[in-house]
Amino acid sequence: MEITQIIRQTQNKFLNMFEYRGKNKVGHDFRYFVASRAEREEDLKAVSQDTSPDGVIIYALYGEKRDRVALIRQYRIPLGDYLYEFPAGLVEKGEDYREAAVREMHEETGLTLEPIHADSMFENARFTTAGLTDECCCMVYGYASGEPSRKYLEEGEDIQIILADRTEIRRILREEKVALMCAYQLMHFLKDEEPFAFLEQ
Repeated sequence: MEITQIIRQTQNKFLNMFEYRGKNKVGHDFRYFVASRAEREEDLKAVSQDTSPDGVIIYALYGEKRDRVALIRQYRIPLGDYLYEFPAGLVEKGEDYREAAVREMHEETGLTLEPIHADSMFENARFTTAGLTDECCCMVYGYASGEPSRKYLEEGEDIQIILADRTEIRRILREEKVALMCAYQLMHFLKDEEPFAFLEQ
């Protein structure tokens, strides 16, 4: 595959559409549309090959027994419905991704996050939906404490804070719409006596 031209289609603050043009493996012309958080064409992952995280996804245990998971139930406009997810958010330029996780956890839930410094193999930025976007996010693990609060939410955020035990997680997985990365981790949480044991070296 050869990309010969990239054309920015939109001028938005947080997300833009880019048209890629080029030649496929048999020499035919192709057009492909990509959503990206890049501000400029040269910042696109296909151009820069930079995999610095655009965002963070936060898997946090809650409670004295650490037997609950901090989740959010957020209205997502593309779905026209609510989705169960881990708290998450964007990493600002120059910001450490763990610091971003602490900030985003507090903004979305009012909770205080104590991140675990896990090996990079567990935290490295991973791509979310590579057929649609070049966005990549780090997974941050840790322990949440405090009282849930919605007072730090932005005007456009419709979020409910859920501190789910295993019974509620089973119900959520059976009955609700759940983000894929969140669902996989919750499936492991149901079976693992020590949910973060896999982070140990």
